[in-house]
Amino acid sequence: MTENELATIIVDSAFKVHTTLGPGLLETVYQAALAYELEKRGLHVARERGIPATYEEVKLELGFVPI
Repeated sequence: MTENELATIIVDSAFKVHTTLGPGLLETVYQAALAYELEKRGLHVARERGIPATYEEVKLELGFVPI
């Protein structure tokens, strides 16, 4: 799959979620709907992966919790 094909799937999926659900819901609702839509189209989805972060020389062992 090319980058353009992948981008088309992502944009089409995001547009479908947006037009189906409309505005005003929590981010987690849109996130779950988009993950569902992308998986339905054959993509593997990992949501909110953890990332290392440092603030003023302190390592923050949080970030996002993988779902």
